[in-house]
Amino acid sequence: MTFTPSHFTAVLLFATFASIVFGITQRTSPRAMVRYGAYCWVMFVGIVIAASWVMYFIRR
Repeated sequence: MTFTPSHFTAVLLFATFASIVFGITQRTSPRAMVRYGAYCWVMFVGIVIAASWVMYFIRR
């Protein structure tokens, strides 16, 4: 049994784990860690979606 994620799933996994690390290492209080991690996750995913639309329109 192998795990072969799509590109979008791989981006979501990367965004999740990177945001967890950023939240833990960049903030001191638990509330700030969660908020910063969520902010990083939203930015990762939002930028990827925006970039994918830009690439879609460049190709067309």
